Amino acid sequence: MEYRQLGKSGLKVPELCFGAGTFGGSSNEFFKAWGATADIDEARKLVDICMESGINFFDTADIYSDGQSEEVLGKAIDHLNREDVLISTKATFRLGKGPNDVGSSRYHLIQSAERSLKRLGTDYIDVYHLHGFDATSPVEETLRALDDLVREGKVRYIACSNFSGWHLMKSLSVSERYGWSRYVGHQAYYSLLNREFEWELMPLGIDQGVGTLVWSPLGWGRLTGKLRRGAPAPEQSRLNSKLASDAGPQVSEEHLYKIVDAIDEIAKETGKTVPQISLNWLLRRPTISTLIIGARNEEQLRQNIAATGWELTKEQVAKLDAASEVPLTYPYWHQRQFQERNPRAV
Repeated sequence: MEYRQLGKSGLKVPELCFGAGTFGGSSNEFFKAWGATADIDEARKLVDICMESGINFFDTADIYSDGQSEEVLGKAIDHLNREDVLISTKATFRLGKGPNDVGSSRYHLIQSAERSLKRLGTDYIDVYHLHGFDATSPVEETLRALDDLVREGKVRYIACSNFSGWHLMKSLSVSERYGWSRYVGHQAYYSLLNREFEWELMPLGIDQGVGTLVWSPLGWGRLTGKLRRGAPAPEQSRLNSKLASDAGPQVSEEHLYKIVDAIDEIAKETGKTVPQISLNWLLRRPTISTLIIGARNEEQLRQNIAATGWELTKEQVAKLDAASEVPLTYPYWHQRQFQERNPRAV
């Protein structure tokens, strides 16, 4: 397993991170569609497989199964030395019915961090994310609260998720102005199916030294190898839930099948699977620090781990690039015409 710097920080993380969104039984349809389970023994088994393969980084969030994901993850790693494990969790989204049970205010972030620490059974969080941008809370208030959590030792590093380019750049500027902790990572959606991340967020990450932690690298379950032209829909998939499907990235069937056709050609050349090729393509992109992979079971986890340790050829990467290319929106289509002044990130 390769280890990479998380942005401009000194922290090294494995190129694959285990996403614990499947931990924690839930009556919530959204997380049930992920295959959520509260079985501690099964969770511990998956954790041990990760550790054996060099994946010591585990990602969760306070809202996953209403806090149960953090609780199950905490119990699943309690047999390990805490210093051997990296934990990432998140706050900002609503968890509670009160007026202050949502957002990135000082009140909510400090309360959320303390509750996450309790559920995880630890006294510090290695990487603490804002799950999304909160336009109702002053950026200065948010970053000062996060800096206090770092100074108190409750958080080691801070990161954000699902920010736009200006959200992230403004935040970095405020941190620099006051000498506060800065975001070292941005957890963002990026896959062969949806490459909008490359247009602005990737160049920003290169320029500012912000590492990317990719969520849903298999395109919201579409690049598992189960979806092909003319084939029936898989019996078990989050896409079978309209709620879960609508909440994720939208992709036309023709765009999906065009990419899967290209992957299938490369699969014949390499002997690798659709998800392994999809993950390997991402690992070669700029700013990528880690890919967050999930798994319903041991077989799926081992298959995803096998995406590492080899590389696609330049010709194979070019084939995937061509198949997944989509028309740019403004101003990116205009800038693309002047690459002498605006060189492409990839």
